[in-house]
Amino acid sequence: MTDTYKPTIMFMGTPDFARVQLEALCGAGYEIKAVITQPDKPKGRGKRLAMPPVKEYAFEKGLAVYQPSTLRGDEFAALLREADPEMIVVAAFGKILPDSVLSYPKYGCVNVHGSLLPKYRGAAPIQRAIMDGEPETGITTMLMDSGVDTGDILLKESVKITPDDDYGSLSARLADVGGALLLRTIEGLVSGDVKPEKQDSSYATYAAKIEKADCVIDFTLPADMLANKIRALSPEPLAVTSVRGNQVKVASAVISDEKHDAAPGTVVSVKNGITIACGSGSLKLTEIIPAGKSRMTAAAFVNGRQCAEGDVFGG
Repeated sequence: MTDTYKPTIMFMGTPDFARVQLEALCGAGYEIKAVITQPDKPKGRGKRLAMPPVKEYAFEKGLAVYQPSTLRGDEFAALLREADPEMIVVAAFGKILPDSVLSYPKYGCVNVHGSLLPKYRGAAPIQRAIMDGEPETGITTMLMDSGVDTGDILLKESVKITPDDDYGSLSARLADVGGALLLRTIEGLVSGDVKPEKQDSSYATYAAKIEKADCVIDFTLPADMLANKIRALSPEPLAVTSVRGNQVKVASAVISDEKHDAAPGTVVSVKNGITIACGSGSLKLTEIIPAGKSRMTAAAFVNGRQCAEGDVFGG
């Protein structure tokens, strides 16, 4: 960073992706007036309340943390006036900002978004890009407006999606790119070197939130589509199927060259994994999570006699 003036910042974010952005701001010496994040949520088998990653890091740094149920109304308006930030930085926060918040800071509300806008506007840009078999995605910083990821673009940086990427690995790489791009964006915005540019909405696509129905594996689909789905949903929320009446979550899988004439969903081989017939081609499950159990190799699942050749997965 140069000696460009550093505006005071209110940060809004929730998951690990957002934590990396907050780390970048703190590392660059920005004054964080307040951190706004989502409420603690039940996690794990015990359903104990767990802090969002952003809250954990903010506590480590001694930052003021708030978890409002709404950004509308007098309570948050008072908090905003007290913090009086010159810029609001938003990354994977999970709530829509009302106009009263968007219009407050001198330098606007800057969002770090995990796609090359206007493609993949919405809640799940990283997962949807993998699911769609995209060869690349990236990070866009933008000035937020009242629409869903429709604000003026500030900076962009492309990131390749490798065949080995899943949601976890790609999200981590994008977060690191985002942190660096955010610092460049703020410096350029304050100095005037970065000029906002309107999005061309004719190229827009929408990345809808991942719902339970998106996680179900339909073996009548082609194997390559299912491999992409499984990567896009790993390590969370995970693709789901069932065998012998028991639910199974799939953590990893690869396209198989196993030849077969079996009906979709049928196990055609249990050698070094579980190879299942698809609508076209076949898919080898390599790591799974049976209901109520820990992550294991598919081979271990077979060795436990919970699956055999000829069984049918589905649902």
